[in-house]
Amino acid sequence: MVSITREEAEKRLKELRKIIAEHDYRYFVLDAPIITDQEYDALMRELLELERRFPELVTPDSPSQRVGGAPRPEFATVRHRQPLLSLSNAFSADDVREFDRRVRELAGRPVDYIVEPKIDGLSVALTYVDGVFTTGATRGDGEVGEDVTANLRTIKVLPLYLRQPVSRLEVRGEAYMPKVAFARLNEAREEAGEPIFANPRNAAAGSLRQLDPRVTASRTLGLFVYQVLYIEGPGPSTQAEALEYLEAQGFPVNPYRRHCHNIEEVLEVISEWTPEKRAALPYEIDGLVIKVNDLALQRALGATAKSPRWAIAYKFPAEEAITRIRDIIVRVGRTGVLTPTAILDPVRLAGSTVSRATLHNEDIIREKDVRLGDTVVIHKAGDVIPEVIRVLPERRTGEEKEFRMPERCPACGARVVREPGEAAHRCTGGLACPAQVKERIIHFASRSAMDIQGLGPAIISQLLEAGLIRDAADLYYLKVEDLLPLERFAEQSANNLVSAIQKSKNNGLEKLLFALGIRHVGERAARTLARHFGTLDRLKEASFEELTSLPDIGPKIAASIRDFFAEPLNLEVIEKLRRAGVKMEAAEEREETGPLAGKTFVLTGTLPHLTRQEATELILRAGGKVSSSVSRRTDYVVVGENPGSKYDKARELGIPLLDEEGLLKLVRGEQEVKAK
Repeated sequence: MVSITREEAEKRLKELRKIIAEHDYRYFVLDAPIITDQEYDALMRELLELERRFPELVTPDSPSQRVGGAPRPEFATVRHRQPLLSLSNAFSADDVREFDRRVRELAGRPVDYIVEPKIDGLSVALTYVDGVFTTGATRGDGEVGEDVTANLRTIKVLPLYLRQPVSRLEVRGEAYMPKVAFARLNEAREEAGEPIFANPRNAAAGSLRQLDPRVTASRTLGLFVYQVLYIEGPGPSTQAEALEYLEAQGFPVNPYRRHCHNIEEVLEVISEWTPEKRAALPYEIDGLVIKVNDLALQRALGATAKSPRWAIAYKFPAEEAITRIRDIIVRVGRTGVLTPTAILDPVRLAGSTVSRATLHNEDIIREKDVRLGDTVVIHKAGDVIPEVIRVLPERRTGEEKEFRMPERCPACGARVVREPGEAAHRCTGGLACPAQVKERIIHFASRSAMDIQGLGPAIISQLLEAGLIRDAADLYYLKVEDLLPLERFAEQSANNLVSAIQKSKNNGLEKLLFALGIRHVGERAARTLARHFGTLDRLKEASFEELTSLPDIGPKIAASIRDFFAEPLNLEVIEKLRRAGVKMEAAEEREETGPLAGKTFVLTGTLPHLTRQEATELILRAGGKVSSSVSRRTDYVVVGENPGSKYDKARELGIPLLDEEGLLKLVRGEQEVKAK
């Protein structure tokens, strides 16, 4: 970047923040982008570079601050300016008419209403001071909530500043998890053997209450804002105007709101929300909220101790169906987790015909006492995933059969194991299991593993579909002529890929161990194992006790290693790798030489230009060591943006701190390495 003064940078940053915020609004709220992804990325790169050069100019409303900060030890509390009350419920047309009768009786005149979808999520209050988002809190008990500002910033549709700034604005909305994101999150948790969320509301609440904002950012959350709690200066006079005002300020406002002039029009709107219409929404709603439109009348009507008198929630009837379980099959996921699935007599539910329902895991089957042949009640969790919610034991005939998880993988025949403390059953034949093979090969070829350049997911899919490979070992038997018939392969590209595959044979045991994808064995554990055992054969014969005696190798990792080498299918793939000439010995230990010889480093936070892996490799090449924890034996702690507890521990122990530039100076020999 060309030379720029602080004043010029400040001016340009203000422009960039407004430009990027406008494009975020068009992309995430309006779904109508007007620039390409590449143009947007260029704007973000310019902003990040300016903020790196002038860190004192970083402001809370910057797009760079959506995700940031180390995990917080706890949430602070926020007292709401006015109580955030919950709504009373209506379950029938008579309940709705009774609500209208009470309102008209208190008002002494006819009343019009606004009807809005009731989003099934987590209620939040947002505060803007001088147009900038400053605080976000959960509803809590209505009087006091939790400060989740950092987590709310990660929601892309939440504006970090107002389009028409006012001195102070407080609004209320609902954070939610879209149906697709909910299904994706539960699938990932199920694959990892973690408890699944019961519904999108629980998933949204759990995601927004994470102590680490980065976890929240990794889960897609949405937001709708629906109430002006407080505004300094003149404000809207009706709920309809309030929603228009919020929309003009850049907030996401639900487009399905309706203005009704009497309660009969409200009932017509309710009748329009059929199960099919609700199922078509990308998010879950569990009813409709009916609000008095006149805000002055809202204030006059007031509230009971728990609920406002000017609004009520009409709750949709539960979408459930009764059917019979014909069979229970087991599918194997891409990470080897076995998931039981009920095959049902087809039944209509939430706008579609359902013939399968997830049973999640054996524990849930036991807890609900689900048996083959049972009559069961099903619903769609988040209107997305059909799920068995309860059994009707009174309808049993005596011919129902208990279900047992298989001892062998239905996809490959390998042993199935269940680790202590986990709900999931897993296939141990990872290297050869056809259900897992694609993900396994992608990992095998990745940069941190065998680093086979040019072998990405698309090419791996082609190779599998063409029947050229069935496991990672088959890669080493590929010939140029095998690749030429495939799409996008010419002589040169085929030669390049085969050469890259052959080159990876000499990576050594450390890389190979990580590439094998043994559960719980990461890069650090692979390095420890390679250095201690020296060969794959020695590791294969290692006892549980010998494994757990090593640093970085706990009981979980040791048990996983033993399970991996006890599976004949894995051993067959390893033998194919050996026959292909893949090196299964550790690289010879080099004498510690270089400017960082004998020194131990710990990395914390995000460095401006180096990834964690690049910084680690830089230190190792210069003769140093990298540790995961700070102790008195640590020589330096390299500190980036948003450092964690390692930074505090280093300061407590008086260990020298380095930034990225300081590390580079040590590596280049431009700065003297301190002796301890």
